[in-house]
Amino acid sequence: MFILKIFFRNALSHRLRTGLTILGITIAILAFGLLRTVAGLWHIGVERSLATRLVTRNAISLVFSLPISYYDRIRQVPGVKSVSYGNWFGGVYIDEKYFFANEAIEPQSFLELYPEFILSDDQKQAFIHDRKGCIVGKKLASRYGWKLGDQLILKGTIFPGQWEFVLRGIFRGAEKSTEERVLFFHWDYLNETLKKTVPRRADQVGFYIIGIDKPEQAAQVSQDVDRLFKNSLAETLTETEKAFQLGFASMTGAIMVAIQIVSYVVIVIIMAVVANTMAMTARERIGQYAIFKTMGFKGYHIAGMVFGESLLISITGCICGILLTFPAGHLFGDLLGDYLPSFEVKQSTIYMDLGFGVLVGIVAGIFPTVRAVKIRIADGLRRIG
Repeated sequence: MFILKIFFRNALSHRLRTGLTILGITIAILAFGLLRTVAGLWHIGVERSLATRLVTRNAISLVFSLPISYYDRIRQVPGVKSVSYGNWFGGVYIDEKYFFANEAIEPQSFLELYPEFILSDDQKQAFIHDRKGCIVGKKLASRYGWKLGDQLILKGTIFPGQWEFVLRGIFRGAEKSTEERVLFFHWDYLNETLKKTVPRRADQVGFYIIGIDKPEQAAQVSQDVDRLFKNSLAETLTETEKAFQLGFASMTGAIMVAIQIVSYVVIVIIMAVVANTMAMTARERIGQYAIFKTMGFKGYHIAGMVFGESLLISITGCICGILLTFPAGHLFGDLLGDYLPSFEVKQSTIYMDLGFGVLVGIVAGIFPTVRAVKIRIADGLRRIG
């Protein structure tokens, strides 16, 4: 307790300086936590992928389609439990600023493969039996104030035209990170319309979703599926859902690297600020350290005082920053709820905050400690007064 009193008294001898330093550390830790959380959200789709789901797409690119005739052949591959299919639709609601994800799917098999989309039985049946029906996530429905039975109109971009839908269900995610800002509708509705308007684009799908029993079957099933269509006009590439999502995440890899670099730069800057504060403090207390030496205090006693004060300041700022990260993250999530599925600060981020808080305190105290320990008593006493 006596040692802690010394640390507190030393830290509070210049209250304004100490307060501003703690404030700087608080802001730095807060910024670091938010930046790390944002960077982690880019891979949330990868984290929620199931090892028992595979994605088959055109081997050239996702932009190119596959024939619907592949469906029956894929179902016959050993190890395949279920198959669904769909197209990325890319429709726009009202205008481009209201964009959200929308896909044409085969309802029955798709909902079986994605149990994380929780939909009541009556709404599920209403959706399945209405060719123009659609379902949306809870967040999306809340954003636009949609309710069951509403008529929705999307303006097609990939598939031009005005597309009318009837809202038959509102699903919720099984977990907080489950995507709830998406609209699903019948692939048959899309296909039948294309047969009338653009026949050459009909009977084509953008991807197949394959369900398997065991994760260890993924490699073999993927090879068997791709072997079926080798040397065809539309060769396939089958991979795990995780690998498929990683492909999308890698497109913005440079942005994530930049965000991570900025988060570390923030820590380095605040480390320099705290080091400067401790250097000023040590310089002002050279006379005190000389008196301590005359009283018999050893170098490690003085080192403990300097390091203790530095750690006290940095850890105090660190704890304040961590405590503010949660309400700030909640506010951030509310503001960007339409773009991010969730904004949850992970435990690993908190541990990194604590680690950097301790590191800043230690690094900032090294130079002042060396200077205080090496000062000669005579030189220190000359500075008194």
